[in-house]
Amino acid sequence: MADTNLTPETNGVRYGLLTAVGMMVYFVLASLFGLTERIELSFLNGLLLAVGICVAIVHYKRSRHGRMPYLHGFGTGIITAVVASVAFAFFFIFYAGVLNRSIMNDIRAQDLFGFDLSVTIAFLAIILQGAMSGVIISLIAMQYYKSPDHKPLTGLE
Repeated sequence: MADTNLTPETNGVRYGLLTAVGMMVYFVLASLFGLTERIELSFLNGLLLAVGICVAIVHYKRSRHGRMPYLHGFGTGIITAVVASVAFAFFFIFYAGVLNRSIMNDIRAQDLFGFDLSVTIAFLAIILQGAMSGVIISLIAMQYYKSPDHKPLTGLE
């Protein structure tokens, strides 16, 4: 029995928020251990995002008994990525603006962006990086999770 109430949007929001929580926990742990200055460790956020997208797509496919339209799965992944990125970006504003104001100075010291880096630019960069990574990850994941009888277009119809 398929869950008729589950849509790509509701599934994406649910798993996007769960993915954002995972990214927040990782960021707080990295901050506690003084690893936030090491920008190269932020690739683990991309890994958490990839796991969240894949889990969201798998859950949606299972709720449809393995019969998932391609664009529904692709949309689930994109929505998951955007929700996770926006939620994590708002968390970063709160964290960098209220809890640990010195973090921006530590990130600026790496001279990746120079002194032009502000919390607003970091906010927008987090959303852009997460959304674009999510589109690519979703596209790759859907090649694996698409329905077995999915046939590509052979010509214009």
